[in-house]
This record gives sequence, C-alpha cells and structure tokens, in this order.
Amino acid sequence: MKKLANSQSELLSVYDYIIIGSGFGGSVSALRLTEKGYKVLVVEKGKEFKSSDFPKTNWDLRRWMWLPSLKFFGIQKITFFRHISVLSGVGLGGGSLVYANTLPKPKSGFFNHGPWKNLDNWEEKLSPFYDLAWKMLGAKENPVLGDNDLTLKKVAKDLGVEKSFSPTKVAVFFGEEGKKVPDPYFNGEGPDRKGCIFCGACMTGCRHDAKNTLDRNYLYLAKMKGAHIICETEVTNILPMSEAGEDGYEVEMKSSTKFFSKKKKLKSNGLILAGGVLGTLPLLLKLKETTLPNLSPKLGETVRTNNESLILNVTDRTDLDMSRGVAIGSIVELDEDSHMEVCRYGEGSGFWKTILFPFIYEKNFFKRIGKLLYTLITSPSSLLRAFSVDDFAKRSSIILFMQHLDSTLKFKRNFRGIGTSMSSGPTPSAFIEKSAQAANSFSKIINSKPLVLSLETITGIPSTAHILGGACMGENSSEGVIDKNNKVFGYENMYVFDGSMISANPGVNPSLSITAITEYGMSKFAKS
Repeated sequence: MKKLANSQSELLSVYDYIIIGSGFGGSVSALRLTEKGYKVLVVEKGKEFKSSDFPKTNWDLRRWMWLPSLKFFGIQKITFFRHISVLSGVGLGGGSLVYANTLPKPKSGFFNHGPWKNLDNWEEKLSPFYDLAWKMLGAKENPVLGDNDLTLKKVAKDLGVEKSFSPTKVAVFFGEEGKKVPDPYFNGEGPDRKGCIFCGACMTGCRHDAKNTLDRNYLYLAKMKGAHIICETEVTNILPMSEAGEDGYEVEMKSSTKFFSKKKKLKSNGLILAGGVLGTLPLLLKLKETTLPNLSPKLGETVRTNNESLILNVTDRTDLDMSRGVAIGSIVELDEDSHMEVCRYGEGSGFWKTILFPFIYEKNFFKRIGKLLYTLITSPSSLLRAFSVDDFAKRSSIILFMQHLDSTLKFKRNFRGIGTSMSSGPTPSAFIEKSAQAANSFSKIINSKPLVLSLETITGIPSTAHILGGACMGENSSEGVIDKNNKVFGYENMYVFDGSMISANPGVNPSLSITAITEYGMSKFAKS
C-alpha cells in the first residue's frame, strides 16, 4: 500500500482547509473537500501504520498503547476522568484502527432527541448518507458466528429476545480467506485487499489487510486526489487573522512524538476540527480562554457516554475458542433502549487480565469493597482463572452493553487540563441492572465469573469506548456550539466534524453516524 503521509518539506504555506484529526469526520472531510477542488492538509497526532506495524498481541504495549511520556506510540488510548474512563483511538485513521468494525444505524429516537432534534428532519435527511457511508466503509454482514456469538445467541434465548439476535454489519472484506485481490471497492483506485481470516485481532490492528480502516478508503483516495497528510503532529494554537476568522487562520503545531521540537505555523482559509471529543474539546476549551473567545458558552456541555458497561467473562472450557471471528460478530436488542454485543481479541492478547477484578453489583462503596474482599477471600478462583487459563483471548468474552437512555457530562478546564462534572440526568454508573443480568446469564452458559476493570469495582466509575458530544448543534450560540451544517458559531469557515458534534445518544456504536453526518455536512460545501 502506498505510504500516505507527506513530508514537512512538501507542505504549502497556505491551505484552503486544514483538518485537525483523521478519524471518521476528518477522513470524510479530506476526501470530499479535495474532490471539490480545495487544497487540503490533514494533521494527525498519531503515527501512520502499515499492516506489519500493528502489534501481534496487546502485550506489545509500545505498539498498542498511546502513552507518549513512556514513548508508547500505539493505537489505543485510555483516559481517566472523575466520572468516566474513556477508550479511544490514535493514529492515521483515528478510531478506525482500533475499533471493532461494527456499523449499526441508530433507531428513530436518536434523530428526535437532544439539542439538534428541531433543526431538521434528520432521519429523512441523513438516510441516503447512511447508505453512502456503508458503501464507502465496505460494510457487509458478518458471515461467521464463533463461539462468542453462539453463546450470545443462547443468552438472547435465555432472556426471551432470541428474535432480536443478528450478525453485525461490519467494515471488513470477506473474500477468500487470506487471498489477495485488487481493490474490490473503488474500481481499482484503492489498495489491494485480502479476505478476512477471522483471527479476532481487529482491535489490536488488522495485520492481514482485511479491515476497512479509513487509511484504505477515504484517506487513501483523498491522498490520491491531492490531499496532504502529516502524522505525529499536534495542533497547539489557532489564531484568527481577523476577529471572526473571515480572513483565515494561522495554525500552530508541533511534534507529538518528541519531547522537544520546533513549532511550525501554517495558514488556512478554513478549519475542520475532527480530533474527536478528547482532541477537539480540550483544544477549543483552552483557546476559548485566549485566541477564540467568541466560542459558544455551550462548549464542553452535553457530553454523552452511550450509557455503556464492559463486562468480561473468562472460562476454563477448552472446547470453546472465543477468539475466532471478527471483533464484534453479533448484536442483541434487549429492549427498546438497550443493545448488547460480544467483543473478542485475537489469540495471545491477554493484557486486560492484569487489571481485572471480580464484578460486584453493589452501588454503595463500603458494601462493594466489603463484598469484594469477601469474594477474594472465599472464592479466589474467579480472579485466578483469568491468569491461569491457557490463552486469555481464547477463553474470554467481553460483553459490551449500550443504552439509548440519556445522561450528560460537562467537560471543563481545570488545573490538570480537562475535568468532568455532571450536567443532567443520572451519574454514569458501572452498575446497570440489565447488563448485570445479561452477564450473569452469559456466565452460567460458559461456566465463568464476570470480571470488570479494577477501577470499576473500586470506584464504581464506568468505562466507555464511545465518548460523544460537547460541541453539539443548536439554533444559535446560546443553544449549541455549531449550527445544523456543523459551522462553529462565532467564527467564519470553521467546522466541527467528529464525535463531539453528536447531539443525542445513539445507543449503538457511533462510527457510522459520524461518517453519515459528515457526508451530509460535506455535501453542503460548494466547489472551489
């Protein structure tokens, strides 16, 4: 596959658009703006990865985790806040490198909720762009159900919702297993692909050229059509050349992988903020205090977590191989507001077991710690099993539970950089009754005990892989940060296209929605 990143020496002094971030919003923006004739630069904080660059297992922390202070420059980032722990992606292609490929479309409630609900008939307007997003991302129904998925099907039957069980629609090429073929998606303009071998290693980075990450579709095509892309670079400042940016912007950036580096400044007529919630919000919140004071007071508000819980089950049954399949191969609708999926890692990936504790369903802290100590003393097998099984990935299943129900956080500046506070609705919790019920049913079927990240048991703070909102749509700047076309209130030719624009809780994996909304937003741009 042709190397995508441009060298610093090839950069222009002035661009029509600088795009900050290369995830689902940034990649779509890069291709569509380039096709319309604009000079585009994509700035990505993480590294560019070829297939062979990804770790073989998640024990290779230097290649898997993003911890620049330790010189770990991988694709998986974990960020801890007071109310939530967030798993996110880093690298050229953003979250597509580490996500589980799953592309579900939200129900009608998503389009008729939150601060964007009265701005347009979103379900109707976005429908063709969801179809376009599925096509561009190469979405197909998962053809192989592994032991993980078949167990979920039994859980669905046990809970009386078997009819709602279905294979997932995923961004994976399902050709002949392991066979290399010319680009099957874009009339030969894209890179060669290989058929999925169902190794389960999607979330540590696909080493087999089967996963349809953004560097193989949107970004690849954007590069071929003239877009410039630089990696390992972080934007640190945005300076409007006039009060509202009508004369363009000066963008200051530096290396994200070196402790000391010379800052570089480039000019652009317009900006696309696409660094995700954990990239866009910290940058804009900082700049609101300095160079971008006209940003809406709603910035950082209405952050959502998809009301998730992540619960692992580890079995010692050697007749089961939970690692076989795609990362998420099936989904169950538990009720109108709740979905459940099962996730897997590839053979040999057992890092998570080092930070697991038994799942204790108890909201009161003191009672929970008491029950934890009692469990560790009287029944240590639940924790020991995670360490003693022959292969953690083969014997473990991760239940991902999501709800459409609403609660929101607020991101704000503090002495550490960014902190969270409650905005509305109930506080996010690691203790959701329906998810606990499903996890217990799963455990009985495979003879296991539920486990969660140790911080969840100790603090009760849940984890999420789908942090959303904070730069939501509104009728005006007193109601939102961006308008219905994603333009930032208070500044000209500045837009937000990433998870922070999501203005309601989708209740399902959001990547498809980010792609579709960005496609819609890009359709509003005139040709250069």
